[in-house]
Amino acid sequence: MKKRMVIGGLILAAQILGSAAAVAGPWEDGMAAYNRGDYVPAIRVFRAMAEQGNAKAQSLLGVMYRRGQGASRSPVRAFVWLSRAAALGDTRARAELHEVSQTMTPEERLQAREMTEACEASNYRSCEY
Repeated sequence: MKKRMVIGGLILAAQILGSAAAVAGPWEDGMAAYNRGDYVPAIRVFRAMAEQGNAKAQSLLGVMYRRGQGASRSPVRAFVWLSRAAALGDTRARAELHEVSQTMTPEERLQAREMTEACEASNYRSCEY
């Protein structure tokens, strides 16, 4: 009888621990979608996190816009999100921002700066992209 109770307790503990380990947060959900090439759900997850000030999500969102993953390729939108992440100290974003800036026309750079200013004024809550 005691042996059964111990085994039953171990099985229950394993189930509880297993289910707790299977719970993922938004970042893990977004990365899982991104890694399997399912970019539309990934960009939705990262955009929500980016709007809340998550620098890693802002950086990845910028990269996705730069590459056209989950949305149309847009160096302007990439610049907006990468500049925000870089301002928060994300070193990958700084490098990506430098690279994307090199490929932009003067008009695109001006548009990106205007969009960045408008987004910053709303704390990135009412950006149209």
